[in-house]
Amino acid sequence: MNLGEALKGEREARGISLRKLAVLIGRKESDSGLISRWETGERNPKPEDVAAIVEALDIGDDVAVELMALATNAGQSGRWHAVTVAERRQQMNALLAAERTATTVTHLAPLLIPGVLQTSAVIRAIMVDADVPLDEIDERVAIRIGRRDLITRKSPAKLDVVLGEAAIRHAIGGAEVWAEQLTYLAEMIELPNVQVRIIPFDAGWTPVLTGSFILFDSDQAPSIISLELHRGGLMLYAEEDIAAHRQKAEAARSKAMSKEKSLELIAKVKGELLEAKK
Repeated sequence: MNLGEALKGEREARGISLRKLAVLIGRKESDSGLISRWETGERNPKPEDVAAIVEALDIGDDVAVELMALATNAGQSGRWHAVTVAERRQQMNALLAAERTATTVTHLAPLLIPGVLQTSAVIRAIMVDADVPLDEIDERVAIRIGRRDLITRKSPAKLDVVLGEAAIRHAIGGAEVWAEQLTYLAEMIELPNVQVRIIPFDAGWTPVLTGSFILFDSDQAPSIISLELHRGGLMLYAEEDIAAHRQKAEAARSKAMSKEKSLELIAKVKGELLEAKK
């Protein structure tokens, strides 16, 4: 998907149609459908196909090297572990592409409310505590807020979140900031395309305790699992990994409270925060 997004971006930046590109790389105009599938990630182009596109579009050396690296690795594994800065950038592009095409996003979050449901004050507090350079914070906050488009756009994705109780009890930014966050979370739960359920501490062991993950399902592209790691990220797209995480999400849902009970717990935690502040 990341390779396809990059190829599409280079083609569209030059105002070249799929049919014209097909001819430029020595294929028939009718092969434009195949190129389209390369761009959506449905099919993996061969390295020689990408090399032909690089030459036809006169793509610069730095971008060409990155595209060829993606082409060489595409489809070779059901897992993509990003460690270097360049790999992290590529993986973020793939994640944003997955968000743009997603019809359903399932997020298991034991310790932290997902970014798409965070207030700007909480996003900023996290970045300050994480030692993000001060001159980058405003831009990063704006980008994170922009990703709310996932659930607010004209045809929004369905967001299905299972939170651990700890996720609503970490008072990031202080009592007032976190109280506002809990108010905002309760408001988001009322959206028709957003489902948030909480697994309470007294539920015992549940799959949410084994870690956070995001599952992206789309009508336009294969399903993808995103895992955040301390010094990198991991994306899974092998069918067995998708099936295992889908089962894990279902098991976690079975231990979660109802919408009504979840809202009651959010209100209780908010009340405790404000009472302690007096």
